[in-house]
Amino acid sequence: MTRKLTLDDIADLRAYERERRDFRAHVIELKGRRRVAIGPFVTVVFENRDTIRFQIQEMARVERLLTDEAIETELRTYNPLVPEPGQLALTLFIELTSDAELREWLPKLVGIERSLVLKVGEGDDALEIPATPEDAHAANLTREEITASVHYLHFHLTPEQVEAVAAGPVTLAVEHDAYAHSTALGDETVQELLTDLRP
Repeated sequence: MTRKLTLDDIADLRAYERERRDFRAHVIELKGRRRVAIGPFVTVVFENRDTIRFQIQEMARVERLLTDEAIETELRTYNPLVPEPGQLALTLFIELTSDAELREWLPKLVGIERSLVLKVGEGDDALEIPATPEDAHAANLTREEITASVHYLHFHLTPEQVEAVAAGPVTLAVEHDAYAHSTALGDETVQELLTDLRP
């Protein structure tokens, strides 16, 4: 059974207002376990059904999306970021705040969406699993001379690789000429990812 969201999963505006406070608190807590900082200004959030439902509900709320057609457009845009078993889906943020920093770094970081690696295990048996950009978004975000500050990526894992993640250790690394940093994932984050990876 697919985990993708359907129209029936998206509450209309009045119903969403009634649940919004509790659902928002739930998603903030969830993202706390799913957010990983890599170096000084790259952060990733591992998405799941709830984080993407929240994204769509908030878009519908802010933009007053009232028709099924408008919601279907959001579903087509964001459903690829709901991971199926054997997948991790994530949003990568380049978190720079000043215009000067953006002008300096976004040209330097061209190709960053192809430099994220999941490293699993240690020693000679360690695995390196590269991320792949999400197709539809990559077509809009990739430029030769400058990168975007947000990218959408996937990891695809075999059942054996999933069990290697469970055994650990797991490290997330950016291996880019201009930005080489890595972060070991804590147990809480790994357990969250296993809920995505396992059926």
